[in-house]
Amino acid sequence: MLPVIVIFAPTACGKTALAREIFGKSSLSYFKGMGEVVSADSQAVYKGLDIGTAKPSAEEREDIPHHCIDIADPRMQFGVGEWLEEADRACREIASRKKFPIVTGGSGFYIRSFLLGLPSTPESDPEIRRQIKERLAQKGAYALYQELKECDLESAKKIRVHDSYRVCRALEVFYSSGKALSSYAVPDKLRSCYDFCIIVLTRSREDLYSRINARVDSMFDQGLCEEISGLYSQGIGSDAPGMKAIGYGEFFDPSLGIDPAKMDFSKIDKNSDCIRNLKEKIKMDSRRYAKRQYTFMRGIPNALSFDMEDRKSIEQEILRFCRSRMESL
Repeated sequence: MLPVIVIFAPTACGKTALAREIFGKSSLSYFKGMGEVVSADSQAVYKGLDIGTAKPSAEEREDIPHHCIDIADPRMQFGVGEWLEEADRACREIASRKKFPIVTGGSGFYIRSFLLGLPSTPESDPEIRRQIKERLAQKGAYALYQELKECDLESAKKIRVHDSYRVCRALEVFYSSGKALSSYAVPDKLRSCYDFCIIVLTRSREDLYSRINARVDSMFDQGLCEEISGLYSQGIGSDAPGMKAIGYGEFFDPSLGIDPAKMDFSKIDKNSDCIRNLKEKIKMDSRRYAKRQYTFMRGIPNALSFDMEDRKSIEQEILRFCRSRMESL
């Protein structure tokens, strides 16, 4: 079995810094240069979505290579199935170089899918999918989300209202099979192709929320508004799958009085009420998302949970795993 380190934590927890401390080229660890990161971020796969997804910097990627980043156009739908194929491929390539794959990110659904695999749902039905997409275009995302709540409430609870891809897929499964997507059995055993070291990192709610708020402020300082303007000028608007992400979708929220077609965000007053309200909405959505992601990690076999402040114990567990699996590489 291929040894893989899996580190889950919500945004702003310090996952990249932890990986660099142990495996980065600048590390003082025995295992420096012996690991590469496989990103489990559902939005970092999209090119051009850099600031809002808090992608690792060029310096960080030079210190420790990253995979599954910048591999899809924001106008393309790139779901968990496509990501899982890319992640598996990356892990095999990393192992072929006698290095440890480190699958890490804040998308709990992606991490869980990597660990357990995907449920065996019906294959896509082109005609049903076409009909659902037509209704989406005519009625909007909210109407289809309400439709999903009526036929599959459990799935609706796990999907954001504006995540139209997952809403449409859940509806497609229901209308194709007559069964709710949530009724299909999710695997409860770890995939046998990997030898896992599973680390779940936590922070106190106050600390986590404070770090999230600071990160959002930093995103605006780094030029998030300019990034949005640049994407929009390329024809990447609210209907693009990549723009559904937190940090991007809020720029198209009509309840905030925002219309990217009429506003040049690259020139807008950063201290305006509009921007302040936008920041607060992104912070609130990010905090809710972070809290929700932990639910995906419940019941994962052999997962070890650590407070992020207990760096010594975290590093000891990862190093113990690496030492014991050196011959497996």
